[in-house]
Amino acid sequence: MASSKARSFNRPANQRRALLRSLARSLIIHERVSTTEAKAKELRPYIERLVSYGKQNTLASRRLAVAKLGDPRTVKKLFTTIGPRYKERAGGYTRIVKRAKRGRNDARLLAYIAFV
Repeated sequence: MASSKARSFNRPANQRRALLRSLARSLIIHERVSTTEAKAKELRPYIERLVSYGKQNTLASRRLAVAKLGDPRTVKKLFTTIGPRYKERAGGYTRIVKRAKRGRNDARLLAYIAFV
């Protein structure tokens, strides 16, 4: 069984939070983001919870989403476009598609994360 400890990305906690927040904002705005496979896998549960908030569309869920994202315009798109789109879906709102490795000097695996 895999460990439940989150990836550290060799960053302090505040930078990890900022990284996930930024990736989540980009994913909500553009609906598809190219990043490393590890970052995409770490972003998936973060964004799934936000989409669940968007489906509920209550004041409390809006406040939670603003606290997680920090950007009211992104939250508006989450609640007006993305949340209603997945109203009938029970979960699994994102898909991770693996891509080729980066160049010769950097062997990180790349991936797309996109809404289904």
